[in-house]
Amino acid sequence: MITAVDTSAILAIFTQEPDAEAWLLRLAAAAQSGPLVISEVVFAELAACFVRADDLQRRLDSLAIELLPSSKATLFAAGQIFAAYRQTGGARTTMVPDFLIGAHALTQANRLASADRGYLRSYFGSLPLIGANATQ
Repeated sequence: MITAVDTSAILAIFTQEPDAEAWLLRLAAAAQSGPLVISEVVFAELAACFVRADDLQRRLDSLAIELLPSSKATLFAAGQIFAAYRQTGGARTTMVPDFLIGAHALTQANRLASADRGYLRSYFGSLPLIGANATQ
């Protein structure tokens, strides 16, 4: 089982947020059943917190997280889901990174580790989510 990991989960660990330990435990458990992966968007969002790409890569390696490039099917799905968002009154006029991350998990993984603020359940309802705690 492939688990895609959202920026929110990794940043919680990197910045030692209160739920960092819970994220470490959830990701370790997920890694027992298959690889942990991120999309290019997550890598780019994380890069904003580092001076050197090597430092970011070492931190990802320490969590056994691999970069899995997006397929054409993923990018098309992101565009279709974003179009649906716009048709239902979504205010953003340019692609939202979260749609790319969600589509990556939907098409190239089996689930997503993320601190969902509601949009994932709204636009990626069939995507199983892993939160920092069991109640998410």
